[in-house]
Amino acid sequence: MAILKRLKEMLDEAKVPYQVYNHPLAYTAQEIAAKQHVSGNEMAKVVMLETDDRLVMGVVRGNDKISLHAVEDSLGVRNARLATEEEFIARFPECEIGAMPPFGNLFGVKVYVDPALEKDEYIYFNAGNHVQTVRLKYKDFARLVQPEVVRLVGERSKFAA
Repeated sequence: MAILKRLKEMLDEAKVPYQVYNHPLAYTAQEIAAKQHVSGNEMAKVVMLETDDRLVMGVVRGNDKISLHAVEDSLGVRNARLATEEEFIARFPECEIGAMPPFGNLFGVKVYVDPALEKDEYIYFNAGNHVQTVRLKYKDFARLVQPEVVRLVGERSKFAA
């Protein structure tokens, strides 16, 4: 299976170095990270959100969980919820469900990134399918996507519970 064609064209045209990795079938960021022997924090997990009746893409680290309250506060919206597959599948016709890369700009979807993702030099993400990931520098991702960086996860506790 080939990396998503539009994504590959964008990266190649921008002369951005990247690597494509094949892995056994995996559906969650944690499964992918384990199969690739990388930290879940380096995985960029895509979460599709409906915010005041507008579909947007949230991107968080694979180990993090999105907080709808944080999304509402950060985006200044009254209502945020997880979008259903039926609400977003048509926007990503070349992608397997749940394997969209964090390049919402390729699909006409606004992208928001949690600031924790900026901390790693490299990020890994789904290549449009459940058996490949792409690795590239976060700064290259940010330059191509121009996401808005806002808090999408709850406050991180300094103490173990």
